[in-house]
Amino acid sequence: MIDPTTEQSLIELVRHAARTEIMPRFRNLAPSEIGTKSGPDDLVTIADRRAERVITDELARILPKAAVVGEEACAENPALLDTISSSELCVIVDPVDGTANFAAGLALFGVILAVVHEGRTIFSLLYDPVLDDWVAARAGGGAWYGRPELEPVRMRSRSAPPIDKMQGFLSLHLFAEPARSALAARLPTLGLVRTLRCSCHEYRALALGHADFNISAAAKPWDHAAGLVVLDEAGGASSAGGRRYDPARQDVPILAVADPVCLEPMARHLDLFPSGHVSPSG
Repeated sequence: MIDPTTEQSLIELVRHAARTEIMPRFRNLAPSEIGTKSGPDDLVTIADRRAERVITDELARILPKAAVVGEEACAENPALLDTISSSELCVIVDPVDGTANFAAGLALFGVILAVVHEGRTIFSLLYDPVLDDWVAARAGGGAWYGRPELEPVRMRSRSAPPIDKMQGFLSLHLFAEPARSALAARLPTLGLVRTLRCSCHEYRALALGHADFNISAAAKPWDHAAGLVVLDEAGGASSAGGRRYDPARQDVPILAVADPVCLEPMARHLDLFPSGHVSPSG
């Protein structure tokens, strides 16, 4: 487990990486500094790689016994994902979440960090490099908004409206058929559906009381391991493939809601989990 001093060191590390490797390159990328990974829409920039390297190197000092699973390192060596389940302590890092936004000069990206102990996330950080503020959570200790020289403020997600008034996030294009068409047919029954193309800010919006749900096609750990604990600690709930979320499992959809009361009704309404059974987080 980690103590508050270590948590603060992790926050300062992420702030440092953003200040030195990410923000100097925002709206300042040469074409040669933007590349692709799995396909033309899966971008990576020099800022992603440099920030991940800075964070990984410094984690060896802050948490010397922890394995590190970075998104960019996993793109080069997918076997690193096995470290999440095989290591007692692991840190999952997304150095620039929302890379497409970052590369396009849109100020909607973040840094995500999750500390996982024996398969469960115990500390989460959702950091905004543009405004230099963050939402952090400790398992069992609440979710807190922070910024320099400000006392942390506890976050609470909001109560759910009726399903036809709900507002939230869904990247429909990431779902494969036939799930994509089935979901698309149900979207008009919801209030407002959009995507920020940035899990960091989508989970922050849920924790800050600005949205009701987030639906994801796959449980990539760098996108969800931190955000789901932030949401749980802010009063929300989630389910991954109808079961409790496991950071080591990626092949299931995720439903995250601001109000636990609506988790099962929402899953049934969207027919999101084939089993029809929902085991919530928490």
